[in-house]
Amino acid sequence: MSTIPTVEIKNLNKTFGTGDDAVVALDDINLSIHQGEIFGIIGLSGAGKSTLVRCINLLERPTTGSIIFEGVDITSYSDNQLRSVRQSIGMIFQGFNLLMQRNALDNVCFPLELVGMPRKEAKERARELLKTVGLSDKEKAYPAQLSGGQKQRVAIARALATKPKVLLCDEATSALDPTTTQSILALLKELNKKLGLTIIIITHEMKVIEQICNRVAIIDNSRIEEIGTVDEVFRHPKTLAAKKLIFPKGEYVEKISGDGKYLRLVFEGSSADRPIIANMVLKCGAPVSIVFANTKNIDGQIFGHMIIKLPDDAEVFRKITTYLDIENITYSEEKDYV
Repeated sequence: MSTIPTVEIKNLNKTFGTGDDAVVALDDINLSIHQGEIFGIIGLSGAGKSTLVRCINLLERPTTGSIIFEGVDITSYSDNQLRSVRQSIGMIFQGFNLLMQRNALDNVCFPLELVGMPRKEAKERARELLKTVGLSDKEKAYPAQLSGGQKQRVAIARALATKPKVLLCDEATSALDPTTTQSILALLKELNKKLGLTIIIITHEMKVIEQICNRVAIIDNSRIEEIGTVDEVFRHPKTLAAKKLIFPKGEYVEKISGDGKYLRLVFEGSSADRPIIANMVLKCGAPVSIVFANTKNIDGQIFGHMIIKLPDDAEVFRKITTYLDIENITYSEEKDYV
């Protein structure tokens, strides 16, 4: 993966409406996305992520700020200039956006027709792409005859038709069942590796970020709250927004009550196979309550995390944290949800 930014977003702001009716959708967004990277942008509903992805290819014009693509500020480009740029920025959507009157082959041909490619050459390119996404046998099928996963594969093939350098995925797996989601994510990862494609994934699902992304930006209330590698954000979330996504729907919030301290433990590699909690209770001579526990698969590596409640006793807290330090277990004190 190159460290050269393919997409840079600088001081981006987007406001809808004016005066008292103005709504700030994006507030001073700054991001740098590298060539060949799978970059995730995650946030809850209404956070501003879909507006952000539409600003990247200027389907939405920013109020202020810059979108820099391969070193060139395209924010002030005319519509004609943007048509050329958008050939290098493909996009897929939650609703697939296929043309219902066209079969799979003709859907993939459509962007090639728009750029004036001869019909024969366009068909050859479309067939090559349908093979790439595993749908060689579906070229004559219409969208109504395809499953959700197959529709998204056609949409991916269509997005790749003009050989883009960047692929924007706006909630591309939200309408799919878990098994189909896995297959689409695997395909995107394969395309990233095979084509060197830069992929920007917009989602509200942390599990999508965990499985495919190299880095992630967390957007909340129209602002970027946190940026980092996926495993670093998981192990050491710095903001409440990050913690809300790591613990979706407040999975353990309602269980935290009363006195005591709460520690979040993160297990990885060999530590996941050792009886850490049992040994800790025996060696420290103090009971703990397990409030929450879960495992995550982050880019093929298993991580476990757990919230434990300790007695409200300074000496017990010292013993337990000393034990965790000796065992090289990552931990942090949880206060945000108490």
